Amino acid sequence: MLLAIDVGNTNTVIGLFDGDKGKAYWRIRTLEDATADEYWLMLHNMATLDGLHPRDIDGVIISCVVPTITGALEDLCRRFLRVRPLFVGPGIKTGMPIRYDNPREVGADRIVNAVAAYEKYRCSLIAVDFGTATTFDYINEAGEYEGGAIAPGVKIAAEALFIQASKLFRVELTAPAKVIAKDTASAIQSGVMYGYASLVDGVLNKMFDELGFRPKVVATGGLAKVITSQTKFVDEVDENLTMDGLRILYQRNLPSRK
Repeated sequence: MLLAIDVGNTNTVIGLFDGDKGKAYWRIRTLEDATADEYWLMLHNMATLDGLHPRDIDGVIISCVVPTITGALEDLCRRFLRVRPLFVGPGIKTGMPIRYDNPREVGADRIVNAVAAYEKYRCSLIAVDFGTATTFDYINEAGEYEGGAIAPGVKIAAEALFIQASKLFRVELTAPAKVIAKDTASAIQSGVMYGYASLVDGVLNKMFDELGFRPKVVATGGLAKVITSQTKFVDEVDENLTMDGLRILYQRNLPSRK
């Protein structure tokens, strides 16, 4: 089995694959100070509950935007799984030309999403990832990564409002029934959720204008379904896009690793 790990600033998504088939997916908080032993206990317990055994893992690929965690994850793979992990980064074979001024600046998570989206849909598209940051990545019809935009994630925006405004408070990130709210909690929800949906549509609309046409828009990430229910331009939500991208990248690099 293949173990795929996507470490974001807020959440870490873990997936197990048997060939091309996803067997299980889990989402945990990103733990910067967790040890290899703690990661092993979490992985072992989650896999066992789903009727799987981590000892069957014979390959690991990791995308990580939190450098302080890579040591513990590599230790996890070598000590407990007896596997040399493949990290997404410079030198990895992606099969996708990166048309960025400095390709090394592109985050691993953005490349993974771009590869998965193009492999699945085979057309010009924009991949939108609702994570700690919200990223917009454009891939052209030839399968080349052209660039994109980065905005603060909705959780960051909501938390900043709570921290900076002393009389406001945290609320559940759901859209209220009406934009014009009659109580403070609903007013915060309205501003955050409808405002953020407008941000997403606004950036996408600007991209459409710049390109001169409207490519397909695919969304992923923990809050994708919540936000895109209020947007106009997102065509599809693919919650496992990043996991599929990691699987594809591992398969493309397998011959050289052997």
